[in-house]
Order: sequence, then structure tokens, then C-alpha cells
Amino acid sequence: MEAVLDTQGLQAVGWRGFLDFNQLFSSFVALSLAIALGALIAFHPTTRRTVDTREEAELPKVHVMYALVGAVVGGMVLEYGIVVGFVVFGLGGLMRFRTDTASTRDTGRLIIVTLVGLICGLNLPHFAVLSTIFAWVLIYVFDGHPVCSLEVHEVPGGRVKSAAEAYRAGLTALGCTIISENKSFTKHRIDYVIRAPRNSSQVGLNAALQEHVPLDLRGEIDWEVE
Repeated sequence: MEAVLDTQGLQAVGWRGFLDFNQLFSSFVALSLAIALGALIAFHPTTRRTVDTREEAELPKVHVMYALVGAVVGGMVLEYGIVVGFVVFGLGGLMRFRTDTASTRDTGRLIIVTLVGLICGLNLPHFAVLSTIFAWVLIYVFDGHPVCSLEVHEVPGGRVKSAAEAYRAGLTALGCTIISENKSFTKHRIDYVIRAPRNSSQVGLNAALQEHVPLDLRGEIDWEVE
């Protein structure tokens, strides 16, 4: 009987916390500040000048997502003590090194989802909802414009420079943001790292790009999308 009453009491406290607007506002400010400061460092102006791979282009997004993870962990430690923090970091390490995820970005999502479930289990519904909203918005903003690597090989001999100009103009006309461009004159190849427009598809971009580039400058295209 006492166990039932204790459980009901915890649930009552949790749902009263959900309706506590001061607590909601405090959590909102903490999560917002973490994301803002994380983005300030992740998107430092010097970062873009050194990007030459798709993985490096995606890394600032991962930094911001991990700033959110840190804020969520901090909120839980503040509420339940440092022991919970060690538990969370233990779970994060286990998922990072023992879970087969395609990228660091996917690992970040896996950690935040696990944290949301843990927060629900600790009876902090207001913090769980806010954390989910923040994560959802970040994923929508960051992944709405996917980063792609585009390799144009077998470019006609002696036409690499002209082909690069044609492909660059075509990508810009299609609304893509060119993050980096590398030309290999000996291999007759051009490598791009681009940020694609929202709601675009690889097939659609490929077809439209072929139309923008003259036939005598075209090469074979390979795409890789994060």
C-alpha cells in the first residue's frame, strides 16, 4: 500500500511540475542557452574555411546536438544528483561504442531519444516534452538541407576548369550551397561538398544538373548523401 501511495505521490509531483510555468520557463531558457552557445562555437567563421569533406561539414550540427544532450544531462543531475549523471554518461558511452549507427549524427539522436525516455521514467514530463521539441526543431532545421558529396569523374581531357565552372554555375542555379570544390587535373575529376536545397532529391538534382551542363563538358556523377 505504501509503495502504491509513494508512486502516486511521485506522479502527482511530476504532473504538477508539468504545469509549473516557472519551471517550464527555466528549462526552456537553459536549453535555449545551451543550443545558442553550442552553435556559437560550432559555426565559428573559421570552421567553414577548413571544410573539405562531407563529415566535416556535418560536424557543427553534431556539436549543437551534443550541447543539447549536455543541457539535458545537466538538468537531470540538478534534479536527481550526480549519480544520475554517471548513469547517463555510462549509457552514452555504451551506445557510442557498442551500437552500430551509421554516423556520429545518428549516435547523437540515439542518445537524445534514450535521455527523453529516461526523463519520462524519472517523472519529469515538462523536461521530457521540452527536450523532445528542441531536438525535433534542431533535426528539422539541420537535416532539411542535407550535405552531399558530389564526384564528377571522367571529365573530357583538358576541360576540367571549364567543366568545374559549368557545374558550379549549375549547382548554384539549382539552389545548392557549395561548401568546397576540389579539382584534379591529372585524374580529370572534380569533387564538391554541397548543401542541397530543402525537399530536393538526388535523382531530381542529377537530372537538372545534367541539363545545366553542356554535353561537351559533362562527366560521370557519383553522389553520396549523409
